Amino acid sequence: MYKIDAIGKACPLPVIETKKALKEHEAVETVVDNEIATQNLKKMADQLGYIYQMEPIDDNYRVKISKGNGEAADIPEPEETPEIVTTEDYIVVVDTNVMGRGSDELGKNLLKMFVYSLTEQDVLPKQIIFYNGGVSLVTEGSDSLEDLQALADQDVEIYACGACLNFFELTEKVAIGEITNMYRIVEMMRQAPKVVKP
Repeated sequence: MYKIDAIGKACPLPVIETKKALKEHEAVETVVDNEIATQNLKKMADQLGYIYQMEPIDDNYRVKISKGNGEAADIPEPEETPEIVTTEDYIVVVDTNVMGRGSDELGKNLLKMFVYSLTEQDVLPKQIIFYNGGVSLVTEGSDSLEDLQALADQDVEIYACGACLNFFELTEKVAIGEITNMYRIVEMMRQAPKVVKP
């Protein structure tokens, strides 16, 4: 059984690492340090039709997920794949440097994890558009540059609003993507089958 030590790793990292490991192994054991991670791992196992087991160990939790022969696991994967691929054409728009309301510190971490999680999706977005405060993510010093570069390397188009960059005096600091205008942003959003906004 393949083993993952995910202690101290914030979600969605335990889920992402476990899902990756399950592509190559029949069973994976993941140790996590919080109950939310166990719930997220259970949801993933249920979605994939895999067998889920969890047991507390000291202050942590041991989660075992195996492909086994649960009812849902017997559904042939090829029948599901075309459905996913043909219905998942989307773009992502980011208009701030934080995700959600409340703590800005938490919001910055959530947005960083959101961008990272995009790199781990089976279906990548066609485009990612940054405007207003979101343009800071494409500039020098951004915590998301490595993940954005990974997406760009897989042909995801990255755009940043030129007027927004000018407003925040960040035009000279753009490190990735193409500078565009609001007319083009509206056009891309209007033509997209689905728009995802964190």
